Amino acid sequence: MSSIDFYWEPGSPYTYLAATQIGALARETGTTVHWKAFLLGKVFQARKMTLPAAIPAKASYMFKDLARWSALYDVPFSMPKVFPVNSMLASRAGTAAAQQGQGEAAALALLGAYWGRGEDISQPEIVHAALDAAGLDGAALMAATQTDAVKDVVRSNTEAAMDLGIFGAPTMVYQGELFWGNDRLDVLKAVIQGRIKA
Repeated sequence: MSSIDFYWEPGSPYTYLAATQIGALARETGTTVHWKAFLLGKVFQARKMTLPAAIPAKASYMFKDLARWSALYDVPFSMPKVFPVNSMLASRAGTAAAQQGQGEAAALALLGAYWGRGEDISQPEIVHAALDAAGLDGAALMAATQTDAVKDVVRSNTEAAMDLGIFGAPTMVYQGELFWGNDRLDVLKAVIQGRIKA
């Protein structure tokens, strides 16, 4: 079975949108998804890039765009009061869950807490509660966030993202090709199905 590496960042609104759709795409195309949390801020620093929302014209457009996409996907959206957010803890929690085969559930729980309800996912109690609410073992996953095994994976995911040429989130990697943004999901599906070339 072919697979998609889904590079995701908890602090990215377009990651949230894509995460709500990637599971259905995978089922429809017979692929599996590998959830790879990474630190987009580190990528931005390495590439000397600016947060899009830091540019007023882009920020104004982005907020309207996010509302449109959330309406199209029929998913809740709430601009968080804390933005940007320190996503390190959430990235580690998502990684710990992915190591147990629960990457999708954890990602949706954490992204939903931040972008669906506007909660501050830099706070341990918020992360813990979101994981518990998704039926995961929040306490065990929170403990795992402090282990080198989890920290090292987040670090290696971030390094791999830079090596691949990733510059934003979400980025889907399929057979070595990059597909950036939730608006590339239909293109990705067409490539997987062989309707267009990568």
